[in-house]
Amino acid sequence: MSSFSEIWVEEKHRDFLKQSYRVEKVLFSGKSPYQSVDIVETRGHGKMLLNDGLVMISEKDEFVYHDMIAHVPLFVHPAPKKVLVVGGGDGGTAREVLRHKEVETCWMVEIDEMVVEACRRFIPQTASCLEDPRLNLKIEDAVKFMETTEEKFDVILVDSTDPIGPAQPLFGKEFYQNVFRALTEDGIVVSQAESSFYEQEAQGSLLQILNETFPLVMLYNFNNLTYPGGLWSFSFASKGLHPLKDFQSNRVKSSGLEFSYYNEEIHRAAFALPEFVKKQVGKWVQNS
Repeated sequence: MSSFSEIWVEEKHRDFLKQSYRVEKVLFSGKSPYQSVDIVETRGHGKMLLNDGLVMISEKDEFVYHDMIAHVPLFVHPAPKKVLVVGGGDGGTAREVLRHKEVETCWMVEIDEMVVEACRRFIPQTASCLEDPRLNLKIEDAVKFMETTEEKFDVILVDSTDPIGPAQPLFGKEFYQNVFRALTEDGIVVSQAESSFYEQEAQGSLLQILNETFPLVMLYNFNNLTYPGGLWSFSFASKGLHPLKDFQSNRVKSSGLEFSYYNEEIHRAAFALPEFVKKQVGKWVQNS
């Protein structure tokens, strides 16, 4: 039975889909120069971060996204000493990167300081890593950073929102040309690559740009609770390293790390694409 005192946060995806979550308490609500930022305590998903009304993370399932964006490339690259996280203001991606002992430094370039500070205060589950001395946090525009940086990174993780608002340039050709330049000779870039169900156009555009820039491009999938459709993707692009052929599963075991979602079998299986996805993106990826 519903009550007028109940509060629900509702995410609208395009003009045909809504997802709602029961809110126990509003913890933070603000508007930065870039977007609205809200953190709520939900009944079934724990604390939840929303940017412009879109769910970014929930405590219930954030480990899925963060495991898969970080550990897949870091267990493929033979010596990931220097890693760059583009975006990722909640801290979850950097948290997983910094669990790897080989990583000497993790740079994090996030445009919106409000996201960082709100998560630091209210979602320590992801943001506690922001105090790690190996983290070099920069509050600035990642597009401009990539244009001007002379730094070289082994792995770059583009942990962006959808291609709207401040994240839109992160899906552009010029940005990925700069990413290519900032990677070492055996560098890897993994990017949030949208939904094969609902964002075919954006996914295809990203993969086409990567295909024109990198010699190897692949797509891999994960499932979580809060993103529309459940099935979501990451792109994997490199200057040569292959996510399956160059993956040494013994490194996962010898790392001593424990995971909530990722394992050796998931690593391999994530690159097995459903037939409808193969038909949509097959001309841009080398999964088969």
